Amino acid sequence: MDEDIKFGLSIIDETFANYKKNNIYDGVVVSKRDDGVIFNIGGKLDAYINKNDFKNYDEVKVGDRFKALVLGTKTEDGMIEVSKTEAEEIITGSLKAESLKVGSTFTFVVNSFNDDGLHSKMGMYTVFIPKDQVETRIRHLGYYKSKQVEAIVLEINNDKKEIIASIRMLKEQIKENADNLFWGAAFVGKKVNGKVVKIMPYGAFIDINGVDAFIHISDISYKHIKSPDEVLKLNETYEFRVIKLDKDNKKVSVGLKQNQTDPRIDAIKSLKFSEVYEGTVTKILPFGAIITLDNGVTGLLHVADATEKNDKRIYEIVKLEDRVNVGVKSISDDNEKVSFRLFVKNK
Repeated sequence: MDEDIKFGLSIIDETFANYKKNNIYDGVVVSKRDDGVIFNIGGKLDAYINKNDFKNYDEVKVGDRFKALVLGTKTEDGMIEVSKTEAEEIITGSLKAESLKVGSTFTFVVNSFNDDGLHSKMGMYTVFIPKDQVETRIRHLGYYKSKQVEAIVLEINNDKKEIIASIRMLKEQIKENADNLFWGAAFVGKKVNGKVVKIMPYGAFIDINGVDAFIHISDISYKHIKSPDEVLKLNETYEFRVIKLDKDNKKVSVGLKQNQTDPRIDAIKSLKFSEVYEGTVTKILPFGAIITLDNGVTGLLHVADATEKNDKRIYEIVKLEDRVNVGVKSISDDNEKVSFRLFVKNK
């Protein structure tokens, strides 16, 4: 073989060896084909970029300059295969990583995990979340595989291009900030948005921006319900009202029905002193009877208002479940109490 040819081939092989896999090089488009472009990155060996690597291949032209990543393979023509898109992603990721400082928060996608923790890449940087810096509520690290997570930087080494971060610490900071914000501005009667995170037979646990709250079944609806899930749905967000606060022990109770008008109050407000109403005796007391009107209003019929003569006991005048006609004698200023006077006991 001619010595010049041997020398030329050795230069090509040496050139290929110098362009290492996963390294990024500047280059220029020297030829455009139907299937891709010939891209010169220096030396004797041309590189190849598939047309699918470009967002708009029609706009690519000879003379375009940009960076490309060596993929480490040769085409059938003996050219190095490189990628413009992957180079841009690595450059963008590296610039993002270089802008981080200790205490910075950032997001990334978990690539892999092992017994030590979670691993990822951000451009040329490696990202590592030690196992003890992962959320304590997650039992298996495989939960995070391919998920986007947010973390806070604990250490960063720009020389080695390494980032150590913590998911747990960020979660704790977020919760602490949410707690401080909530408790600093909380008061009984305040409206808050909360998500239902757990439903129990007697109530439900609510998450108010990281603050734990509880709603008792009796504070969910003015109507009688047998279970909270008749009204509340898991993971749904509702507007509640704070009804109890214990700032010392960080306990808060909320209500849902408190954001609505009590239908009993509306029914009481609709009563007129000039009208006669029909109702049922629902309870007998030593001094009178409880009457429940057909519209749901309950009130007291005192024995003195059940007879003109004050010589009878209430059970001598009405009995349990009797139907009676009554008029409104009085309504308290807060619309909480109603008293009746008896007109006619229905036969």
